[in-house]
Amino acid sequence: MARIKRAVNAAKKRRKVFKLAKGYYGAKSKQYRAASQQVMRSMAYAFVGRKNKKREYRRLWIARINAGARMCGTTYSRLINGLKVAGVEINRKVLADLAVTDLNAFKELCDVAAKAKA
Repeated sequence: MARIKRAVNAAKKRRKVFKLAKGYYGAKSKQYRAASQQVMRSMAYAFVGRKNKKREYRRLWIARINAGARMCGTTYSRLINGLKVAGVEINRKVLADLAVTDLNAFKELCDVAAKAKA
């Protein structure tokens, strides 16, 4: 049986890790073992971060909607419930953008929600 030499493949593997580890501090960008461990950890953090980003944006949108709703004399939960009862399907991202940029349109939505609840 022939002996398998993996010089080229091993070099490719190491090169890939070092490319990902570029810019890391100290040995983490110079030594393969340290770089490999740090790249694995970094990838795990990146995976978690992509999930957390969605949560953070939703929290931001809700805070902005609540601030706008309180300026209109209601609360976030009453506004969302009123819009749902009125059959207005608008997502929180757009609502938050309206609350920040176009307060008149947001106030009209608050009025629609209030009428639906009454």
